[in-house]
Amino acid sequence: MPVDISGLGGWSPALYPLILVTVALDALMPPLPAEVLVVTSGALAASGQALLPVAWLSTVVGSFVGDLLVYGLFRRRLTHVLDRFRWGRTVHRLIRRAVERGGRSSTAAAMVAGRFLPAGRTATMAAAGVAALPAIRVVRASALGSALWASWTVGLGYLTGRTIDLPFWANSLIGAALGLGVGILMAAVLAIRRRAGRPSKTATHPSGAGSGDGVGVDNTDNPGS
Repeated sequence: MPVDISGLGGWSPALYPLILVTVALDALMPPLPAEVLVVTSGALAASGQALLPVAWLSTVVGSFVGDLLVYGLFRRRLTHVLDRFRWGRTVHRLIRRAVERGGRSSTAAAMVAGRFLPAGRTATMAAAGVAALPAIRVVRASALGSALWASWTVGLGYLTGRTIDLPFWANSLIGAALGLGVGILMAAVLAIRRRAGRPSKTATHPSGAGSGDGVGVDNTDNPGS
């Protein structure tokens, strides 16, 4: 029986667990196209082929689970376990690269806002684990950030699908491109601000010393937040 790719209602129930798993794994492997899949779910919801609240909830849960995976991995110093396997070394290398590109702040604000930046979610959760932040603070920041990010990404697909008369896949690409563009712009602005406010490098911080994973941390969070 031929598969009609223009009408996905028949397999839409499989979309939700796929979103959850992909978004969760995206925290460990940032190159995964999780954002494209989430935006697609919003575009499908706009055309009546997916349930908007379920797509949103699947995204929130996936984001939350992925955050805690990265946080726990670095909090428990388990990166050496990854290094035993070829795929694990790849994952570890991707996380390190994300930290290098996304910054090393472990503040609550960074954990919320970081997921809107390329690789920022992975970087801030790894930094929170290295800094051994209390789990309750990470859980609160992750829950809030996951809800906001899910609203943004699912909403992009939904609004694009409702306002532009194109096939769902075209609306998905447009929405994903908009989201990526905003993230890159935000990252560029933050990089310029950090560069402008950075003091002369006459002294070095002992950041990351003794962590065992080489990930430095700017742990300037207010303990009461």
